Amino acid sequence: MNAIVVAGDEETRVLLRGLLRLHHFRVDGEADGVRQAMELLARHRPSLLVVDVNLTEGSPTALLAEARGLLPQVRTILVAPASRPPQINGSTPVPDVILLRPFRIRQFAEALRPPAAGATT
Repeated sequence: MNAIVVAGDEETRVLLRGLLRLHHFRVDGEADGVRQAMELLARHRPSLLVVDVNLTEGSPTALLAEARGLLPQVRTILVAPASRPPQINGSTPVPDVILLRPFRIRQFAEALRPPAAGATT
């Protein structure tokens, strides 16, 4: 299982990378914005994309939309502060999981698991 991490803040990227490795994911690359993330997605074709809401360039919703266009099967996790949860509406690309900070390691592990057959996220 391989993943790409996208976050504008280096500390956030380090944290997410460490948690992914703890759960046996190979992190093929890290990006701080949409353009760099899309290059990594095209090159590595990961099974998982973990995106923080704070990016240095572009928006997480634009990244989710472009990522789904390139890799429709990629599982996506959007990380956001609990104080400012993302607003999801009909025109917004919906991630597979929204993980609100601060979170527990158990919650992160649960977000990594694909839903059971027939379940909705």
